[in-house]
Amino acid sequence: MISAGTLSRPALRRQLRQARRNLSPTEQRLAARALYRQLAQHPLFRRARSIALYLPNDGEIDPGLLLQEAWRRGKSVYIPRLARWPSTHMLFQRISPGETLKPNRFRIAEPTANRARQRSCRALDLIFLPLVGFDEFGGRLGMGGGFYDRSLASLLRRKDWRTPLLIGLAHECQKVDRLAVSRLDMPLAACVTDRRWYRARQADQ
Repeated sequence: MISAGTLSRPALRRQLRQARRNLSPTEQRLAARALYRQLAQHPLFRRARSIALYLPNDGEIDPGLLLQEAWRRGKSVYIPRLARWPSTHMLFQRISPGETLKPNRFRIAEPTANRARQRSCRALDLIFLPLVGFDEFGGRLGMGGGFYDRSLASLLRRKDWRTPLLIGLAHECQKVDRLAVSRLDMPLAACVTDRRWYRARQADQ
């Protein structure tokens, strides 16, 4: 496990991105299957009707098997779509099996804009987030653009925020001891890796 306190935030991000990129195709496939086994039968996933996932990029752990399982169970599946430039937030748009996707300005596949299929984050049950690094206290280190934090910021203004549940997905090699976070960083309820669940715990535990 990496000690986050010994590195600057950019240096930590570079090191963790390289660690996940170093995983071989076989290791990535095995990690994706292990992630699926961690989540497919979990009550949180089974009960949720509307779920946001992501399409993997830059070595991120692949939730594709979970996406297929969600469709098989009749759930509504949403993925992020970047708002029109120069906006720096995302929209969550429902996708269907076989739908054609196109690369956005970061070369990440996304659906063609369709406002009728877009939903507010507040209307979703579960949001599975990609990340660069995580700790056991709900801390999440993203790619640095702040898209998820800005897009989910409205949740922090709700005193009774219970849903959607925010769960990070990662390779085990992306775990760090403790991340420095600000009040604008979205806290995770848990992070799930190819090895185990990490439910966010209090800092004094």
